[in-house]
Amino acid sequence: MTRRTTEIVKLSRLTGPILIAQLTQMLMSVVDTVMAGRKGAIDLASVSVGGSIFVPMTLLIFGLALALAPIISHFDGAGRHRRIANMLQQGFYACAMIGVVTLLLMSGSPYILDMMEVEPQFRETTLEYLFYIAWGIPAFVLYAVLRNFCEGLSNTMPSLVIGFVGLMINIPANYIFIYGHFGAPELGGAGCGLASALVFWGMAIAMAVYVFTAKRYKKLRLLRRWYPPNFDDVTYISRLGFPISMSLFFEVSLFAAVALLIAPLGPTVVSAHQIALNISSLVYMVPLSIAMAVTLRVGFALGAGDPKNAMLSFKMAMWIGGVFAAVNGLIMWLGGQWLASLYTPNREIIELAGTLMGLAAIFTLSDTFQVVAMGTLRGYKDTKYPMLMAFVSYWPFGLTVGYVLGRTDLVVPAMGAAGFWIGFISGLSVAAVLLTIRLRYIASHYERRQFQQQLNES
Repeated sequence: MTRRTTEIVKLSRLTGPILIAQLTQMLMSVVDTVMAGRKGAIDLASVSVGGSIFVPMTLLIFGLALALAPIISHFDGAGRHRRIANMLQQGFYACAMIGVVTLLLMSGSPYILDMMEVEPQFRETTLEYLFYIAWGIPAFVLYAVLRNFCEGLSNTMPSLVIGFVGLMINIPANYIFIYGHFGAPELGGAGCGLASALVFWGMAIAMAVYVFTAKRYKKLRLLRRWYPPNFDDVTYISRLGFPISMSLFFEVSLFAAVALLIAPLGPTVVSAHQIALNISSLVYMVPLSIAMAVTLRVGFALGAGDPKNAMLSFKMAMWIGGVFAAVNGLIMWLGGQWLASLYTPNREIIELAGTLMGLAAIFTLSDTFQVVAMGTLRGYKDTKYPMLMAFVSYWPFGLTVGYVLGRTDLVVPAMGAAGFWIGFISGLSVAAVLLTIRLRYIASHYERRQFQQQLNES
């Protein structure tokens, strides 16, 4: 096989399990929504609002844990396996500290709900949901650290298998605690919070058992020595991970802000927007998984002193992602109304959602290119400038374009939701260009440095 074919195979082997693990997590959210919705409207709303508060906060933890993958993959590529045990434990310290911060932030949830002026029963159920799910944060920290440890060593199968473990816990746990079966209290929507906490603990325990008993990790001596917190290592992980957390937050918060700005346009517009966004979010799991895989391949190549292969990984990831985005975009463009009809029989919503799906087809292409470039830069352990580029692209540019086109007559008559989707496309396209320029600069810097080292050695 040629180098390109070999790289495509390796990327695909990494991407597949990551993709299934991500889809499994999304399916858990779908299960929560469906089962809480069958209990009642307040229960469904409580799970939705509670999740909207909880998920962005956990991005702080998961973003920090994501920094471990390129660090460990660099050590693996360089053959410096003795450093991995220490870095794994330092990663746990760093994420545990952010876990404490997350719990403190969640304690402010009553004030957020008070500002929303929700009715008392809705407020009480949402706070109960958040109280129960908070017990799962320590487990989420452990799972996130161990998952990125495994993926940093190019072992993505545990994420797939343990994702199914989580789903198998989630369904019966929801059934028991939402509806009060087998002697358990009937908690309604709040039961989803307790079920989610149990899922986190089940996944964390399963991942820990695997990592600390697997033969492939015995040579790393992960528990042979307990390393105390090292300020320099924790700071290093935090310096890489915090920008990743903020980049994720900027993107998630952009969609949340647009949802609020679209709300006054009426239920038909909101429903059509939500359908298009839901399908796009599902599709996004593919380029996101490719991006996570290319982070690992790039980190390994750079650790092995092969910057040319790092860029080959990027090019092949772009090729895979581009083919997927083109095929998927064509399906969304031609079959948008049919896809929307799976969600609702309302003809007005279907037609508007079909229009938005046509824009989502373009959106998918821009999103694929920017997320793969971002993932490649993480492999280079470059996260600060990509964070700034993401912020500028998503908020000052993308949101401004969306608001001007969607809610004002400054350029064209107000386009409603379509204007905001054009804003999404504009922001993501700018991000793709800026991140690619940054990647070219970083890659050339690495190649020049390697060339200089070869001259010095000769």
